[in-house]
Amino acid sequence: MLEKRIIAGTGLSVSPLGFGTVKLGRDQGVKYPEGFKIPDDKDASALLELARSLGINLLDTAPAYGTSEIRLGKLLGNSRKNWVICSKVGEEFENGESGFNFTPEHIRFSIERSLKRLKTDYIDMVLVHSNGDDVNIIKQYGCLEILDDLKKEGLILASGMSTKTVDGGILALEKSDIAMVTYNLNEQSEKPVLDYALKHNKGVLIKKALASGHVCLEGEDPVEKSMELVFSHPATSAAMIGTINPAHLRSNVETCLKVLRIE
Repeated sequence: MLEKRIIAGTGLSVSPLGFGTVKLGRDQGVKYPEGFKIPDDKDASALLELARSLGINLLDTAPAYGTSEIRLGKLLGNSRKNWVICSKVGEEFENGESGFNFTPEHIRFSIERSLKRLKTDYIDMVLVHSNGDDVNIIKQYGCLEILDDLKKEGLILASGMSTKTVDGGILALEKSDIAMVTYNLNEQSEKPVLDYALKHNKGVLIKKALASGHVCLEGEDPVEKSMELVFSHPATSAAMIGTINPAHLRSNVETCLKVLRIE
């Protein structure tokens, strides 16, 4: 069973592995090496129950994940209180294509829509879904200030940004609670964001943690090596995994437990 940890500076208690739900709602325009079939309600519900039984309480969703939020609102039902939900604003997925809107008006609209879709009166974490132009988005639109206003209204509990640059990640942490960054065996350029977070008591979520397992040497477990890297940095609050294969989910949790017990 995964033990919970506090996301620095927020008070939110989460499992070290989060369950990414893009594959519950979107199978178009995704960058996976192989195609997949979106699980039906029965299989999706079983996945969520399995995740919870293994100690996972963190769910990662977004408007850009197709019908993910809508399905979670339906599937979670009365168990909402058992989950910490991270959603996003900024990126939209409509008619098979992604687009971006970071205006204050759209951010508020997006949050209110997500609340309805998720059938909840608050969202634990909301991150700006960056298109890569992190710093300009933050400075031009004031989106992190808008999220802070929504925090004061009680609609969200913590805020931040899913970034793609070091400057953007650090600026996001200066102005909010959390940065979600790419950090894996093949891509570690955003490590300065983790270093900054550790120094300033800020939260970090890791995306694409397992994306580069293939770079391991022969005889090494790519998932284990990936998790060793991700959790070796003390700023890491949680890493998102998006498998819809129950066996892979169990195996990932077992590997995470093994790695965390080693440390």
